[in-house]
Amino acid sequence: MTAAPRPLLVCSPLRLEAWAVRRGLRAAPGTGQPDATVRVTGYGAARSRRQAAALAGEQFGALAVAGVGGGLTDGLAPGDLVVGTEVRDPAGTVTRCAAAPLLAGELRRAGLRATAGPVVTTDRLAGGAARHALAAGGALVADLESAPLAAAAGNRPVAVLRAVSDTPARPLLRPGVVTGGLAALRALRAASPVLAAWAAAAGPRRVLLAGPRSFCAGVERAIEIVEKVLDQRGAPVYVRKQIVHNTHVVAGLERRGAVFVDELSEVPDGACVVFSAHGVSPAVREEAARRGLNAIDATCPLVAKVHAEARRFAADGYLVALIGHAGHEEVEGTLGEAPESMALVQTAADVARLRPADPGKVAYLMQTTLAVDEAADVASALGERFPAARAPGSDDICYATTNRQRAIRAVAAESDLVLVAGSANSSNSVRLVETARRAGTPAHLIDGPSDIQLGWLAGVSTIGLTAGASAPPAVVEDIITALSGLGPVEVAERVITTENIRFSLPKEVRAQ
Repeated sequence: MTAAPRPLLVCSPLRLEAWAVRRGLRAAPGTGQPDATVRVTGYGAARSRRQAAALAGEQFGALAVAGVGGGLTDGLAPGDLVVGTEVRDPAGTVTRCAAAPLLAGELRRAGLRATAGPVVTTDRLAGGAARHALAAGGALVADLESAPLAAAAGNRPVAVLRAVSDTPARPLLRPGVVTGGLAALRALRAASPVLAAWAAAAGPRRVLLAGPRSFCAGVERAIEIVEKVLDQRGAPVYVRKQIVHNTHVVAGLERRGAVFVDELSEVPDGACVVFSAHGVSPAVREEAARRGLNAIDATCPLVAKVHAEARRFAADGYLVALIGHAGHEEVEGTLGEAPESMALVQTAADVARLRPADPGKVAYLMQTTLAVDEAADVASALGERFPAARAPGSDDICYATTNRQRAIRAVAAESDLVLVAGSANSSNSVRLVETARRAGTPAHLIDGPSDIQLGWLAGVSTIGLTAGASAPPAVVEDIITALSGLGPVEVAERVITTENIRFSLPKEVRAQ
């Protein structure tokens, strides 16, 4: 009886490389004999092309090329790992390795120095000017074998992993090359269990997109304000706090010349400063005016509405209970509207500790990015203790937060796993994770594909995917692309409503 093909085939050009990989695979957690085959394919492009011709007709689930390579940039050191996002051959043919961010992220979580980027295969060893030319083309590592071997995977998952043995600063045929080679082999051995985890996560999947997802009108407005100020006034433009809570958005604006600061004391006198979408207290506005700063307000109009309600209730003599999370910038700004008349309540226990001068004059407001269920529990506790408590004139939790929570509940019901694209400091994104978990589905917050842990995907056939209101749509596309590197992905969408709200820009940035 013929044995079934093993899911993972690892191609290592040299025997020493294959030895390091086999030793690492034997050390893979929970596996005495990993379900993998390691094959020595031979040194150089000619041998690799012959092996590739044979591989194309073989039965295997996923293909990995693992060996050492020459680093092309000074940012790499011997022993560093490069996961190929693509592999180019001398003729310019490109093989994409879509799951590279997943593999690189898992390697970093294993404590290894790993980066993802292009790999180039050459017909001969590159040095000096040739190496610089390859680096100028964007490649991180050069080798002699990966391109034909990777192409042999066809439509099956493929990964290219190269451990750096030499760099421009420490080239081949110089003292120290043996040390660099040993460091590369050690890294290759340590990385091999992650290759096994990558192969175990491979397979076809369905991705259910929650709709709506990603940017809301308030976030789009805030980002557009900073972009327009940069266009109109040039860099630098100072922004107090993160304009929205997302690392990708902040990094993109920083590249254009935005400077993010924690406090106004970091802004030069007379400079232009933008207040973030989360709002600021009157004390911050007063400080900006006193320092002669040119302040432009990007506060979300829905947050500004809560600020106005706080001022109105406080002026009428009410104790205003703000339902929200301590330390969040929106909460700090709202509390600053009437600090002597407001109290933060995060739980029902906080409600029990309230001591208003007049129990008949209590009102409550909400942080706009709360989970609906969470806020309702605290509001119910307030109503029970203070039956005459005044509620906000209209819902404080914004339409985008509510819509995204409803959408993720619908998607979670059909999913084995939910992924929420958003940064860790994004309240609305964190609430989406909590909403999915309350629905009984495992859920995780990820800033991008590299945050997806391969172990989460074991046995998962349907993944629910959404993005917080501050996460760019492109991140969702990046996640789908990375998952497609593990096998065929069928994408479907569950839309519970369509959003068409748009907020006007402040007069300072409107077209003249």
